[in-house]
Amino acid sequence: MSETTVIKNISQLLTMDGHSEADPGVAERPLGMVRDAAVVMEGDRFAWAGRAAELPELSVDFDVIDAGGRVAMPGLVECHTHLVFGGGRAEEFELRARGVGYEEIARRGGGILSTVEATRAASRDELRASALPRLDRFLKMGVTTLEAKSGYGLETKAELKLLEVIAALDGDHVIDLVPTFLGAHVVAPEYRDDRSGYLDLICKEMLPEVASRGLANFCDVFCEDGAFTVDESRTILETASGLGLGLKLHAEQLGRTGGAGLAAEVGAISADHLDFATEADAAAMALSGVTAVFLPGATFFIGKKRFPPGRVFARAGATLAVSTDFNPGSSYTANLWLMGTMCCTYLGLSPAEALRAMTAGAAAAVGLEHCAGAVAPGFKADLLLLEDTDWQTILYLYGRNPVAQVYKAGKLVAGDEAPTMN
Repeated sequence: MSETTVIKNISQLLTMDGHSEADPGVAERPLGMVRDAAVVMEGDRFAWAGRAAELPELSVDFDVIDAGGRVAMPGLVECHTHLVFGGGRAEEFELRARGVGYEEIARRGGGILSTVEATRAASRDELRASALPRLDRFLKMGVTTLEAKSGYGLETKAELKLLEVIAALDGDHVIDLVPTFLGAHVVAPEYRDDRSGYLDLICKEMLPEVASRGLANFCDVFCEDGAFTVDESRTILETASGLGLGLKLHAEQLGRTGGAGLAAEVGAISADHLDFATEADAAAMALSGVTAVFLPGATFFIGKKRFPPGRVFARAGATLAVSTDFNPGSSYTANLWLMGTMCCTYLGLSPAEALRAMTAGAAAAVGLEHCAGAVAPGFKADLLLLEDTDWQTILYLYGRNPVAQVYKAGKLVAGDEAPTMN
């Protein structure tokens, strides 16, 4: 098999490359769309993409793949997940269906802390074994890069265990994993009456250990009533920044707390959720280059009515991203395509904006905008061939998996005629 592969007969190539010579049209511009296209992959990178009629002559042997007139686009980037955990919380779904609110379930001892208990009790092998099929589901859905958080340990040993499992999974599976430390998910139960003691544990023990061992790219904080205040979040993030970690925030999910403004203040790479964000938040985040990550599945699944103001962030010029927020309590789904449809129906984004938010925008949210989320020379050759022949049906025909084939680093890894996955 040759190291060079040419994919031809692509009806519409969505490059997501802002520098490409895309077809004209306001609706298509965010997509960098090229009609009647071809793609050249050399090894694990894209070497060329454009109109098939302009395909350059190649001086090496190459394999040819017929796309069958289908749409091609970059592999999806899943930029906010809680991938690794023990146990499950199906009983909470039943409680919510009977009218018990998300916050009330947490007050009863459920929610995040119930997952913490199960995760602490699980071994590394058990956590790895349960996470691998989740990654397989994401891959089948077209996800080729995925951010994974800790946050269900809330003690040094357990948080390190989670990050070590994430590192192992990165070597085990074809999906590229981006690790994030979320020791500041909620206050650990042992420190319920000693918040300052838990902040000291995070800042003086957990973060230095995580940073010295290179176990995380980012530090995230859940800035919310019932979790961490703005001042507490600032202390944790400033400590993390001093140790060389990038910064993220869960912000403005359940109420107005000031987390989005803090993200802009400290120069976070992203602020995520944003259901209660304002125009001022959007302007500040856009000015500071903070990516707005929308998680509509969490709002939907816990029965809330207020979704993030996506149109406000779009008008402000912020970089937009969307994620499943995959986790066992508030958004147990690997279907990023459905999240894209929700962005159109609830957040005011166009289908083109939503698709870009699932690829190039999500790559920016994890610091990979120069190598993932777009079909462009030098980028990782992560490519999807869809069942669709017209990009406008991708999110319109909702709730399904539109992926026919997944190419990761230039190799077919899922879909039609794909080899067995890791």
